[in-house]
Amino acid sequence: MTPQQKALWQVHISTLLLAGNGYFAKRIALSANDIIAMRGLLGASVLLLFVLLRGYSLRFHTPRHAPFMMLLGVMMGVHWITFFHSMQVAGVAVGMIALYSYPVFVVFMEPMLHGQRPHWQDILAAVAVVFGVCLMVPSFSLNDGVTVGIAWGLFSAFLFAARNTLQRHYLQGYPGEVSMLWQGFAAGAVALPFMAVSPLDIPANDWVLLLILAVFFTAVAHAFFASSLRVLKAKTAGLIGCLGPVYSVPIAWLTLGEMPGFYTLLGGSIILAAAAFETRRL
Repeated sequence: MTPQQKALWQVHISTLLLAGNGYFAKRIALSANDIIAMRGLLGASVLLLFVLLRGYSLRFHTPRHAPFMMLLGVMMGVHWITFFHSMQVAGVAVGMIALYSYPVFVVFMEPMLHGQRPHWQDILAAVAVVFGVCLMVPSFSLNDGVTVGIAWGLFSAFLFAARNTLQRHYLQGYPGEVSMLWQGFAAGAVALPFMAVSPLDIPANDWVLLLILAVFFTAVAHAFFASSLRVLKAKTAGLIGCLGPVYSVPIAWLTLGEMPGFYTLLGGSIILAAAAFETRRL
């Protein structure tokens, strides 16, 4: 197997694992905050072993990077919490599709950092995303769970886009595994004081699911994705990453019995097409 073939397998496996996050959002009987507190700390512990085995340095390049890395970790933690809450409220497919609007946010954030204006293609893609979201929304009422879930998913997408944009511009020199270790730890540490259930009171079944989520669907998934970027172009990895919602729909159907409606699939297809278009342009 060539390095490129191996990298393609890694990014596909990573995307498939990340698409399975919805199962844990629904099956773990904890709030989104409690799940993320455990996911962040357990995932960071696993990544620490991986980083030490690979011989990576955990030191920051400059003292200023330490608080900035922690800030991005807090942003990622809030992104995780709102993403899981979105899936818990509106369903896995809706939460995943809303999240994958993030490339459209990125193409507006990138020019802002350079004092430039977005291209007309980016504005067109944003209009397509808005249209896709409108198709998915059953009613513009905060009493509707799907509408609320979409709103949380879009906020999560905004945070994810902001975190990725800032990471790319200010902390690009760190291996992906090292950044995920520090940021996962920060995400878990910030969520920990707000846990509604003490870690000592978490049922054994939920601990098993939390460990699986942290080891395979967090640490391994992100390590594989970071490793693939050493060979693949970011555009290639990003486009494959857009398959996440495509994977998540059958996973949710087979494991949770969730089947999205026609307008969810139609609106989601438009959003994913816009996301794929923008990912190619990044």
